[in-house]
Amino acid sequence: MNHDRTVGNKIFDGVNYVLLALISLATILPFIYILAVSFTSPHEVAKGGFILFPKEFSLSAYKYIFSTDTLIRSLLVSVYITVVGTFINLLLTSLMAYPLARQTLRGRQIILMAVLFTMLFSGGLIPTYFVVKAMGLTNSLWSLMIPNAISAFNLIVLKNFFQQIPDGLEDSARIDGCSDVGVLFRIVLPLSMPAMATFGMFYAVTHWNQFFSAIMYINDNNKWPVQVLLREIVILAQSRIGDTGFDETEIQPLTIRMAVIVFATLPILAVYPFLQKHFAKGVMLGSVKG
Repeated sequence: MNHDRTVGNKIFDGVNYVLLALISLATILPFIYILAVSFTSPHEVAKGGFILFPKEFSLSAYKYIFSTDTLIRSLLVSVYITVVGTFINLLLTSLMAYPLARQTLRGRQIILMAVLFTMLFSGGLIPTYFVVKAMGLTNSLWSLMIPNAISAFNLIVLKNFFQQIPDGLEDSARIDGCSDVGVLFRIVLPLSMPAMATFGMFYAVTHWNQFFSAIMYINDNNKWPVQVLLREIVILAQSRIGDTGFDETEIQPLTIRMAVIVFATLPILAVYPFLQKHFAKGVMLGSVKG
């Protein structure tokens, strides 16, 4: 019977390996396709077909998107709103989550209900625009960072994480003379690095992908983040294809789109390995209470 169980285990493991390999292949194939098309010559792309390896290697798509001198400026704008915006997000979320994690806070339930209400209902697009305009944030980079400074979902999860920190650590810090702010920054936040890294990654990806808000609030193209500029580059490439007498094999909108995807995704992918250790712990928040 032991032999039969061993054979069954091997069969089960084999099936798992095959399924996991197929799932992994299905996940990675789109990335390979995007990368391959972005480095394929427009002439080869014009023939059609599914490309996994460029037969005719070309950098024409990347030369096209880098042909504008505003790309570096837009990249710096995106880096700025990502770094500064993420710092504001984490600071304000922590400052609000910590007192809500304390059972002794007066009106705590009312505040939590108000936070939960924002997860179900919102003021809408037009009222939000009027609020941003009334605050004088239109055509300012602050309009991309302040209106959504705190995510209700992240706030609640971070509050629950703070509640799991033993009260004895905070009491010891207070005995040593720490204020509430000192307890937060010297005890609670250092113990919450997995959570902070996880939410920091979420916030950073959101800021890096700023698109719709930038279109609504930013009129000056010198303040466009990179996502908006890359959209304009794709639209311009498509309009050039429609020009009379233009050779469509010189450039393909498909290669432009794929190069744009690679360019827009690469910075976040480059940052992720440095946060992977904390991110892996942070995604398990609340699953095990020790």
